[in-house]
Amino acid sequence: MSYRSRRSDLALLWHQVRYEQLSFWRNPQSAFFTFVFPVVIIMIFGALFGGVNPSSYFDGLSAMQYYVPTIAAVSVLGSCYSQLAIVLSIRRQNGILKRVRATPLPAWAYFLGLLAHCVMVSVLDVALIVGVGRLYGVPVPSHWLALAAALAGGAASFCALGVAVASLIRNAEAAPAVVQLVLPIHSDLLNRISGALPVRPFNEALLGPLARHAGLDWRNLGVLLAWGAAGALVAIRRFRWDPRPE
Repeated sequence: MSYRSRRSDLALLWHQVRYEQLSFWRNPQSAFFTFVFPVVIIMIFGALFGGVNPSSYFDGLSAMQYYVPTIAAVSVLGSCYSQLAIVLSIRRQNGILKRVRATPLPAWAYFLGLLAHCVMVSVLDVALIVGVGRLYGVPVPSHWLALAAALAGGAASFCALGVAVASLIRNAEAAPAVVQLVLPIHSDLLNRISGALPVRPFNEALLGPLARHAGLDWRNLGVLLAWGAAGALVAIRRFRWDPRPE
């Protein structure tokens, strides 16, 4: 690949990132629920549990030290997994992906643009959540490298899973139900095996730098990246740009 071709592809990638950002911010409802809803939840939890001292129920943390990273994890999950899978399903059914495929934009640039957009939204969301949590006595993170690694690994892995799940969805109407596949579900049986599912390892990876002032959690990060690799493999093999025949 020539230097001019690489430069052209990078310009197309930047254009795609800008397009995703503009599309997101020009949808007020999406932006509202992405950023305002987690803040409202933290404020409600702060009013209810703000005075709860560290206890064994929260693994030695205070209630807000536990809930702030958990809400951050759920917010990243929503941006990088749920919304992505639903958006891709809608775009495919409406023929948008088919038209994108006919443009000079490379496939890798399209998905990398989506990933960059999701990471940008996630970073802003987590920063806002941590800032509001600070009002309820949650300390500012001290291990920024661990936090950055957890966010990057989580965003990449859940984006890969989002594309993989989108490849299994037959129509946009089924998307909201199908994306529940890896979302937190509480039961005695699933609580025993939740450490092998992607959501809890991501939550634990964020709890370290956000609440425990700990460094990189390699075990949980490894589980998360393994799910991301599996999702990427399924996405590469099964993702379709054209609408599925009914």
